[in-house]
Amino acid sequence: MESSTEMGAATAVHDASLGKEIVRRINELGAISEETDKLTRIYLSKELRAAADLILGWMREAGMSAHLDAIGNVCGRYEGERPGAPCLMLGSHYDTVRDAGKWDGPLGVITAIACVADLNRRGKRLPFAIEVIGFADEEGVRFASTLLGSRAVAGTFDESVLNTRDRDGVSMRDALVAFGLDPDHIGAAARARRELLAYLELHIEQGPVLEAQNLPVGVVTAIAGATRLAARLTGMAGHAGTVPMALRRDALAGAAECIGAIEQFCRTDAGGLVGTVGYIQARPGATNVIPGEVSFTIDMRAATDMHRKRAVADVVRQIEAIAKRRHLALQLDVTHENRTAPCAPWLKDQIAQAIAAEGASVFELPSGAGHDGMAMIDIADVGMIFVRCRGGISHHPDEHVELADADAGARVLLRVIENFRPQEGRAGANC
Repeated sequence: MESSTEMGAATAVHDASLGKEIVRRINELGAISEETDKLTRIYLSKELRAAADLILGWMREAGMSAHLDAIGNVCGRYEGERPGAPCLMLGSHYDTVRDAGKWDGPLGVITAIACVADLNRRGKRLPFAIEVIGFADEEGVRFASTLLGSRAVAGTFDESVLNTRDRDGVSMRDALVAFGLDPDHIGAAARARRELLAYLELHIEQGPVLEAQNLPVGVVTAIAGATRLAARLTGMAGHAGTVPMALRRDALAGAAECIGAIEQFCRTDAGGLVGTVGYIQARPGATNVIPGEVSFTIDMRAATDMHRKRAVADVVRQIEAIAKRRHLALQLDVTHENRTAPCAPWLKDQIAQAIAAEGASVFELPSGAGHDGMAMIDIADVGMIFVRCRGGISHHPDEHVELADADAGARVLLRVIENFRPQEGRAGANC
């Protein structure tokens, strides 16, 4: 297997100019935050608007026409040889989680802009247009609903979200108006399938697999679907010193057994299933009181919908059995469900060819994290390129991509763009 060092040796004459530009802009964008000591840039904030204005400027410098769409996405277009041709769309998101890393999302937007700028410097036009889009809300931090920007573009935006309020009581509808947008015109952001030849996204891996393989880039096979559940176990609160162990209906002890069962089930699964309990709350929450009620969340993901649904059903049965044996009342609700988004084989092939042409080994891996491609698949075939991140760390200030890897990802994406072949039968395939 070729290492990333070998990849670098094969291209020693390359000065990593794309990577240097990308890293500089990542740092510049990462300085826009609502907090001075940590990176937080949430949907429809003044910081997001400042970031949007910066990205729009970069798009125009790269030779694109650029605008802010009806939901706050930044959109740039680089015309092809024939104006008005269907586009190859490149994108990712520019919002962040709280106390974030600066690479998750922006790497894909900034790399796409750098690739278009390279084409523009060379005066090169292609048989199709290129559009770059920075989605305004992928993370769902402010209004607890993910993929808002990409759902609007895909025409699947749920208008009921407009009534959702953030932690300060501000509705999404009012936040849009304050941002300078009209909530009644979100439908104008939707694109038709005939306008897109494909959607490609470059993104940090957010995991340790590429690092373990000593590879700078990888081909994503699918974006794993996710099921999230909210569980509540109700027993009986009581005095910690007077209720015998055999007579207790301890909701927290029951929850602990459920959590252990989830972990054990996922650990012994051979198909890459992952399960997480990320939140738990015990009531009444006193040191000397047996917990009478416990709420916790479950997040389960797998590379195929069938695998995930079967696993969720098995875990639910185990939780029900534990609750029954411990004489606990159980309430279990599905709060979120996203189907798996498989990457199109024809796009995977073109990404693999570009990686091989750049001198690296071709390695395929699924994405356990969600991405905007999960929404975009409703109007276009989807492909993804992963870039190695140090330690597999993401959603954390220590999130980092080495300059050489940022450059490698950009060179792969640029090669895909320049050699892009639309799928036969797609609108504009012969453009």
